[in-house]
Amino acid sequence: MTVATHPSDETLLRYAAGTLPAGPKLLVDLHLAHCPDCRQLLRAFESVGGVLLDDMTGVPVAGDALARTLARIDAGPAHTATARHRPHHPLPAGLSLPAGIVLPAPLAARRIGPLRPVAPGVRMARVHVDDDRDTSVLLFRIEPGRSIPEHTHEGLEYTHVICGGFSDPLGHYGPGDLVEADADVEHTPKVDDDGVCVCIAAFEGRLRFSGLLGVVLRPFF
Repeated sequence: MTVATHPSDETLLRYAAGTLPAGPKLLVDLHLAHCPDCRQLLRAFESVGGVLLDDMTGVPVAGDALARTLARIDAGPAHTATARHRPHHPLPAGLSLPAGIVLPAPLAARRIGPLRPVAPGVRMARVHVDDDRDTSVLLFRIEPGRSIPEHTHEGLEYTHVICGGFSDPLGHYGPGDLVEADADVEHTPKVDDDGVCVCIAAFEGRLRFSGLLGVVLRPFF
């Protein structure tokens, strides 16, 4: 898989600092699984963060802090085993994937609602992110040659391509790409003519569709 579009440095810094919301973090997890360049950059950011921590003035800690920390370390293998055995949910109702394509493990571990039609050739399902109930993560299955209706965003929109590809005025995106769009971008992403596109999107802020369709789709967002 050749990855051409990557998360911004700011997004990777937020990921390294632990300040990226759960929805966008899920998409960065998916991207990092296929992008050694971003994994290397992330390690560099984490190293810088470690140096900054070393230079910070120490603060008093509770008397039992060491004992509690050691207890958490002792409990580590159980937590690790849990992470290794994440639940693997079946494909959501209405979702069929092209031959040879499977949902990435971090996504397959999430509950995904049934796919519902929201526009001609466009079906959408909600991805449940239980660790952040306020986040909005959606899975799209879009038929060849179809478009997501024109929209803009109140905040950042992150889109990770699982299979297929799509284009907008800023470029073309394929499997493994992570695309960021801010409030200045108003676009109508169009799927390639030669195959279905399955992608996942996360939002910081609301999505705004143009015209009457915005009223129809408002309950989904």
